[in-house]
Amino acid sequence: MLALSAGLIFCFCGFLGRLPKGVTVNGIDVGGKTRAEAARAVRESIVAELKTKSLTVRGTSDRVFTYPEIGYKDNLQQLLKNVEKGREYTAEVSYYLNGISEITAGICNDESRPVIEPYAAFNSSGEAFTYYEGCDGLKADRLKLLADIRASLSGDFCDVAVEVGTVPRTGNMSEVRYNTRLLSSYTTYFDGDNIPRSHNIRLAAERINGTVLDGGAAFSFNDIVGERTAARGFKKAKIIENGEFVEGTGGGVCQVSTTLFNAALRAGCQFTEYHAHSLAVSYVPPSCDAMVSGTYYDLKFVNTTGYRLYIRARTGSNYIRFDIYGRGDGAEYSYSSKVTGRIAAPEEITDDLSLVKEGKDGTLSEGYLTITRGGIKKTVLFRKDKYAPIKRIVAEIDETEAPQNGADN
Repeated sequence: MLALSAGLIFCFCGFLGRLPKGVTVNGIDVGGKTRAEAARAVRESIVAELKTKSLTVRGTSDRVFTYPEIGYKDNLQQLLKNVEKGREYTAEVSYYLNGISEITAGICNDESRPVIEPYAAFNSSGEAFTYYEGCDGLKADRLKLLADIRASLSGDFCDVAVEVGTVPRTGNMSEVRYNTRLLSSYTTYFDGDNIPRSHNIRLAAERINGTVLDGGAAFSFNDIVGERTAARGFKKAKIIENGEFVEGTGGGVCQVSTTLFNAALRAGCQFTEYHAHSLAVSYVPPSCDAMVSGTYYDLKFVNTTGYRLYIRARTGSNYIRFDIYGRGDGAEYSYSSKVTGRIAAPEEITDDLSLVKEGKDGTLSEGYLTITRGGIKKTVLFRKDKYAPIKRIVAEIDETEAPQNGADN
């Protein structure tokens, strides 16, 4: 009896673990199968059908997704718990794209294009700027793509097209051109036959040419040009040292700093360091020069216009010119100087004709900056300078050797 009871219990439990006869799910006969077996059979059928499907997303290039990129969910676990003998059932199946967030983000990134606003490229040679119109941007609608993919997978797997909208440019070329207009220009001239000095001028100018200063940025002549040494390509030419014109490496570079000083002044820059020469120079009027020397005398200014400045240097056979471009601060700048006094040159008499020197009076001068803003003109004293005289050495005349009246001349 005990054995018979155990066998009946075992058969009854086995019967309870299997589905009733005549049960079909999605057209698959699962009667007599365990729930796990039935689920596996139905899912194999679902996967077999899914492998015949594909989702195509159309854009500049088509993207096709198939199983296993396309996955599915079903309700078989719950469905198989409550099946009845001889009944037909249909499982609920929903499809999804694995990694849909990352995939749609990547597709939209590929289909989109950033706005390129009109812009100007600064050139160190040729035309100062090359102007580009830019182009409108393109932006793919990611939220709609997500919705369309989900709708397609919930229906007949129809093709999905990426919808792309235009993002218009906000800038205009007239604004770009205004931001790169010529603000100031200044030219000085030199002796092109003086080869070493001309070389130094051109070398220093080349190192400054093409400099771009953002609003608020500072400029240092010594930082950009660097030390004036033979190792760095500079040659010997006349410099001012201890009140005399003597040979020195880098002679002529002060003409570059002077020319730039005048251009930057007229562009509205604010100077934090500049120095007058000890002696007046020939290439600019008094109070218009800007001497640099070693690492201790520099030319420094700050771009206070609030907009980017572009600096170009040009040298010809006998001239150097600086052009400064930008939007400017809305004011116009001009500069003038005047001589306010003379300093008589000391005189020395010598009987050695080889020591005779012409000499030159010294100069007192002032420089004035005129600012015109909104039609209102204001002139301010910008600087006062003192240029030392150069001693005259004249020959002593021996009256005993002077010709007498009636003598041959």
